[in-house]
Amino acid sequence: MSPPTTLPSVCPHDCTSTCALEVEVLDNGRIGKVRGSQRNAYTAGVICEKVARYAERQHHPERLQHPLMRTGPKGSQQWKRITWEEALDRTADQLLQKAAQHGSETVWPYFYAGTMGLVQRDGIQRLRHTMKYSRWHATICVALSDTGWMAGIGSKRGVDLLEAAEHADLIVIWGGNPVNTQVNVIQHAMAAKKRGARLVVVDPYRTGTAEKADLHLAVRPGTDGALACAIMHVLFAEGFADWDYLRRYTDCPDELAAHVSTRPPAWASAITGLSEDTIISFAREYGRARASFIRCHHGFSRSRNGAANMHAVTCLPAVTGAWQHRGGGAVYGHAGLLPLNRGLIEGLDQLDPNTRVLDQSRLGAILMGDADALQGGPPVTALLIQNTNPAVVCPDLHRVRAGLLRDDLFTCVHEQFMTETAALADIVLPATTFLEHDDFYSASGHTVFQVAKKLVEPPGEARENHFVICELARRLGASHPGFEMTAWDIMDQSLRQSGLWDAQTNYERGGQDLAAPFDRMHFLDGFDTPDRKFHFKPDWSRFGGRAAEMPALPDHFDVIDNATDDKPYRLVTAPARTFLNSTFTETPGSLKRERRPTALLHPDDCTALKVSEGDRVSVGNERGSVTVHVQPKTGQQRGVVVIEGLWPNRAFDTGLGINALTSAEPGWPNGGAVFHDTAVWIRVNTEAVSL
Repeated sequence: MSPPTTLPSVCPHDCTSTCALEVEVLDNGRIGKVRGSQRNAYTAGVICEKVARYAERQHHPERLQHPLMRTGPKGSQQWKRITWEEALDRTADQLLQKAAQHGSETVWPYFYAGTMGLVQRDGIQRLRHTMKYSRWHATICVALSDTGWMAGIGSKRGVDLLEAAEHADLIVIWGGNPVNTQVNVIQHAMAAKKRGARLVVVDPYRTGTAEKADLHLAVRPGTDGALACAIMHVLFAEGFADWDYLRRYTDCPDELAAHVSTRPPAWASAITGLSEDTIISFAREYGRARASFIRCHHGFSRSRNGAANMHAVTCLPAVTGAWQHRGGGAVYGHAGLLPLNRGLIEGLDQLDPNTRVLDQSRLGAILMGDADALQGGPPVTALLIQNTNPAVVCPDLHRVRAGLLRDDLFTCVHEQFMTETAALADIVLPATTFLEHDDFYSASGHTVFQVAKKLVEPPGEARENHFVICELARRLGASHPGFEMTAWDIMDQSLRQSGLWDAQTNYERGGQDLAAPFDRMHFLDGFDTPDRKFHFKPDWSRFGGRAAEMPALPDHFDVIDNATDDKPYRLVTAPARTFLNSTFTETPGSLKRERRPTALLHPDDCTALKVSEGDRVSVGNERGSVTVHVQPKTGQQRGVVVIEGLWPNRAFDTGLGINALTSAEPGWPNGGAVFHDTAVWIRVNTEAVSL
């Protein structure tokens, strides 16, 4: 065998990292080692362990390779191999029949982020818009945190983490565990720590990231807003507020100061569970730091009050004026830096604003006929699913599964593996991985926009998403220029229309850095709000929904699923290190590393429950229950239970995973899944044990 050829690529699995890769391609068409590339300073040669062993997934013997048609009852796993022509014809015929019976809105193309590539992921929108199918409210991941960040700042951009790694004197990682989810964040944070910067982590449990910190603030889930308010109380009371900055760059500093004067550390202590001394000490440390930097993560987007919590935290650098200093300020994402014209990709010229919008997180309610979830429109009787596995990742799993099993529902799933969702489908189509098609990738964690090319041929008859969408469009009579173009042509034309490098130039140069000058990255030329000021008092009505119920100023917005006597524990369903949602749950290396679903409990809770490490307990609420093993864990408060990883449903004795317990109630003000906001009981045998 000849020595491997090393070719560039881009990881599609994590929008924050979007790592630049170097992939060994062997002469037999297989891949070897996958490494981080040095061509991107954010990746800097470091990638997560799950992608480093991507060959496990790429060449997994259970990759889907041929179109399949269900021959037995739904979920029976009785399949017949069919041709692509027959599979696409049957799918198109079903979509046409359902639309003829109920109207076009009865069809709901359903997708998410199994790939973050903009052509392969978002091309399904072009089919949606040209056919007037039900529209899409993306709420699984970032709806709440996006809203909270933009409420005060106005757009999704911030200070480059690389700058903070070099110049910040205090780095706060708030609401995330990058050791598990964004290895590059911890890589650069540790570089800053090595040169003398302090590292603080705010998270409900002692994560791998918290283990590396100088200080870990283990708040109760959903109480971050209270902590932020108490910090601001100290900043104003002890002279750490920069009034010159506040007068110039913010909307109502006097009103904020008066408001947080009624939110002292003692008040926050009762809510967060942190001691007054701990809150005061950290507030002083934050206030004394000249270039304090907050990396706001996606954990905010998992609680009913997540938008309010995120907004409260973004107020901190505005109070101290940290934005003025090199390395100071905050970041959540950089999507606002990308001037990409998405019209060709998504068919935006065909979008009908009168078509109803359905919430992806409320799939169970939608499929079970809830009139409110259906927006008063027809039932959903056809699903076309790409890049997601809702039978595992959606909340309210019992209703999701019941809905997917409806006899009158037609479901076509385009997938790489026989996921739990694919197993409930009528037609299953084999999909390519990112190494088997062209695409381009934005990043929220860094500022480089990258193009990647196909490196290897797919197994069997697997086909890219773009192929499926275009072939269905042809059969359905959908007309749009994007259906007649290759993925590369769409990329190239979209880039040229946007004033960016063409696709080949981007590819050859290893990506285009979209970072703006210092003043713009730090909002010293004004925030992206109508009056160019940071808003302590946001106009929540801009985001719709239940805006009138939101707190006018930063506060503890107490709409969470609080613990009760019957359900005394608060559940956090945090990401595992070697899974990414339900991706990688099929690879041997990940399964070996994670071992089994496990409940992390405070040692005193274990004592009260009379359980030891390895014992089994049931965790549940009114929606359902799961049985898991116990592991005592210090560094979290009593009454907090953490179960890491979206394990396959088969890993649980009830046949449904952890999201059988989570609610599909939308967060405030305008939706968002609330995976870390769940009150539960824990039972040993059949008895509930209170705290």
